[in-house]
Amino acid sequence: MISKVFNASPDRAMAAAKHNGASSVSVFVLIDALGWKYLEGREFLDDLLPYRMPLRTVLGFSSGAIPTILTGEHPSKTGHWNLFYYDPENSPFRWMRYFRFLPDRMLDNRISRKLVQETGKRLLGLGPLFDCAVSPRLLPWFNWVERRNIYEEHGIVGAPSIFDRLSEQGIPHRVYTYHHGSDAHILCQAESDLSSQAASFFFVYLSEMDMFLHLHCKEPQLIDERISWYESGLRKLFAVARNIDRDATFTIISDHGMTPVQEKYDILGDIDALHLRMPDDYLAVYDSTMARFWFFNEFSRSAVHSALQKVSCGHVLSENELRRFGVWFEDGRFGETIFLLDPGWLFSRSDFHGTAWFPAGMHGYHPDNDRYSDAIFLSNQQPGFPVRTIKDVYACMSQSVVSAQ
Repeated sequence: MISKVFNASPDRAMAAAKHNGASSVSVFVLIDALGWKYLEGREFLDDLLPYRMPLRTVLGFSSGAIPTILTGEHPSKTGHWNLFYYDPENSPFRWMRYFRFLPDRMLDNRISRKLVQETGKRLLGLGPLFDCAVSPRLLPWFNWVERRNIYEEHGIVGAPSIFDRLSEQGIPHRVYTYHHGSDAHILCQAESDLSSQAASFFFVYLSEMDMFLHLHCKEPQLIDERISWYESGLRKLFAVARNIDRDATFTIISDHGMTPVQEKYDILGDIDALHLRMPDDYLAVYDSTMARFWFFNEFSRSAVHSALQKVSCGHVLSENELRRFGVWFEDGRFGETIFLLDPGWLFSRSDFHGTAWFPAGMHGYHPDNDRYSDAIFLSNQQPGFPVRTIKDVYACMSQSVVSAQ
């Protein structure tokens, strides 16, 4: 089954949709990584969705951006930013400290990481997306953010989501994500469910554009073909929605964009040259564009800071920047020091990609300095308030909830 129904059988959903002889249909489509730069100047459903604008994304990756869309709150409120965070007292892998005596060839290899990954997913309740990207030797110091399905009720711990609100109000809704099928299957199922008036609020998450742009963001012809494919499917979905309700709301958004990668930098080489020890002196998690550090003595702090100051293709994020983008955490759980690469740069080695995979595109850069990072907002309804960032999408969805009551 591709879709998931909440709080209502199809019969009850149809009755609710036809309450007082009228229907109120809202469709929100999230296309992962489809940035404004890829639609700027392009005729992509502009005849159907005339209200169009770029949206400022959050600093970081989808793990922070999508919860912000779903709650209208910054990561500092939701608690969702990067996937791994420092939490030695509550780490689900505390027991692995007893295996630190094992050599790396036994503790950290392809087979051991696979075993840890499956253990996290199946036995430790970390959810189907858990990935053992950090060395198993270091896992006892870390916890994992996305334990629950964020597209379900109570999926985001730090703030109520739009799905919580829909459930509380008893509004029939359907949610479609990669948990249930491919983008093609999702579009087909959503079209069918709309036709049968199975609900009044539809959230359609199409995730495959992200990987496509990671691989092909420098190939205009392939991008044209892919965007045309989405346009065709969404045009059909729009037609069905308007056939059910001539005043249906139809909105397309994204969580961030995709920046072409031009250069690579080996930050691990700089840090390894300091001959510090993990986890005795410090800890680090290397995301694709962001390096995050925790320190256990002043010598390691000073040495790492000195090394980072010499890197010309990025900078250490200030407290002011982190606060301004809503990703400041007083306890430093996501990093005491956070180094961010400049747009178009990529770490040549990181915890989330090895030396064998060099994507053509990446996201996770500074929103102020990267036009490619802007997300999209396309709608057939003019918002009744300013919509400037992905955080504002929640208010648009909430407006549809009110209309459906």
